[in-house]
Amino acid sequence: MRYKNFIWPHNPRVYSIGFKRTMGADKVPFGRYVLQDLGPEQRIMEGEGEFVGENAYELFKQLATVFYSDGPGLLVHPVWQTSNAYFVELSLTQEPRADYVRYHFTFWESYDGHSTGTKVTSTDTGSGGQEGNSSASSQEQWYTVVRGDTMWGIARKYGMSLTALVTLNPQIKNPNLILVGQKVRVA
Repeated sequence: MRYKNFIWPHNPRVYSIGFKRTMGADKVPFGRYVLQDLGPEQRIMEGEGEFVGENAYELFKQLATVFYSDGPGLLVHPVWQTSNAYFVELSLTQEPRADYVRYHFTFWESYDGHSTGTKVTSTDTGSGGQEGNSSASSQEQWYTVVRGDTMWGIARKYGMSLTALVTLNPQIKNPNLILVGQKVRVA
């Protein structure tokens, strides 16, 4: 698991993800009601972990330093969808020792309309979408996924880090799962 510049030496022991939708109920005459969907609330990702070994407390202090950094960051987890998230809680669950620290953490997914700054353009000319492996729209460059591609391979092909590629593509919720024909922004 990774958040901003902190990489966990091993994944947290326990983690969960919560989804919630806000609903409004309005009464109407004769004892009826109307439900109104007010939309989803923030996704809450939380869990518990432990650092073990002679540098356990140092690792926790590094994680605490990341907690105090401002703004959201990219949260990458092998099971959860990659998301832009705020680190909202970090707490010790027992008295720390130099060689063992148990902690609890909470992240809230940032929702800013999921605006990626990209523009949807029609590049299909009616030929079944066969436009090659990349297309350009003003300053943006896109790559079309072919069989056998991975995000790491695409990043390497375009001379960029995996983190930079994942950051450019917030529409890809799980970078471990990309599909043939999917568009990946590379610039």
